[in-house]
Amino acid sequence: MTDRTPGSRAGIRGFRPGDGPHLVEAWRRSAPADPISPDRFRSLVLLDANFDPEGLRVAVDGDRVVGAAYAVRRLTPMTGTDLEPEQGWIPFFFVAPAARGRGLGRRLLTDALDWLHGHGRTRVDFSSYTPNYHLPGLDAEAYPEAAGLLGSLGFRTLYEAAAMDRSLVGYRFPQEVAARLDGLTARGYRFATPCDDDLVELVALAGNHFSPDWARAIRECLAAGTPLDRIVAVRDPSGRMVGWAMHGAYESVDERFGPFGVLEEMRGTGIGGILLHLVLERMRARGAHGAWFLWTGERSPAGHLYRGTGFTTTRVFRVMRREAAR
Repeated sequence: MTDRTPGSRAGIRGFRPGDGPHLVEAWRRSAPADPISPDRFRSLVLLDANFDPEGLRVAVDGDRVVGAAYAVRRLTPMTGTDLEPEQGWIPFFFVAPAARGRGLGRRLLTDALDWLHGHGRTRVDFSSYTPNYHLPGLDAEAYPEAAGLLGSLGFRTLYEAAAMDRSLVGYRFPQEVAARLDGLTARGYRFATPCDDDLVELVALAGNHFSPDWARAIRECLAAGTPLDRIVAVRDPSGRMVGWAMHGAYESVDERFGPFGVLEEMRGTGIGGILLHLVLERMRARGAHGAWFLWTGERSPAGHLYRGTGFTTTRVFRVMRREAAR
């Protein structure tokens, strides 16, 4: 008797024109907690400068898409000229519910890893690919089977990223933060919306002291039309920019907070809390009912600041890595 269970006969190939709508629908069925829309799939995957159609491994059973695993390596550098020649990523994989239990997920991931290995990639991360990640890593609570599969293929957790949210309903700027703001202002600190000329220093601050991806996000969102009043920057009495906070930087989502950074030597001054509350106040003034972000360390200084400001952890993601000899 022929085994006609979905997934048992699925073939795996690279992306082809016409696959997009079927991939989006199969993704929706496979990961209902994290669906993707056609426009986000287009922006995050198909229009990514590093997208290679052969790296998007698609499982098909007849004319149906029943799974996928996306392998990507740098074709354009994130910064400078570094193409990170040993590094690859798998930002996502999924198998449609009806095709599970037949080893298709393992076949897809193995195929994606083989593709990356064929391009010299001996270190593969799931799923902290920048600039275009859908989630920071694996939510093992939501997807325990995926956690087991990745572990069996040699992926190990590097660290965990916490997503946090807080309601802005009834939000009021705290009196103690207002007093701290007045005190620092009296000492010569300036908290304000940056002007066009300030952006050169802001992008350099983000890229040189925090993350090249943050610099990219700021540059790209502003070039796409994000208003400057989504940002609050602070200068010390000497005039040096020492921190900033913002919202609306990622995919024009107004309720998404960040990126946010304060120079390490300025921490403990209260600047971070002031910046955070100044932006939350602006978000509430624009009608936001909540603020959220995807990525911080729960025990990091930022994580402590967020919790002290009323944020609570809503999800935890494992950033995972697999290393193999050539």
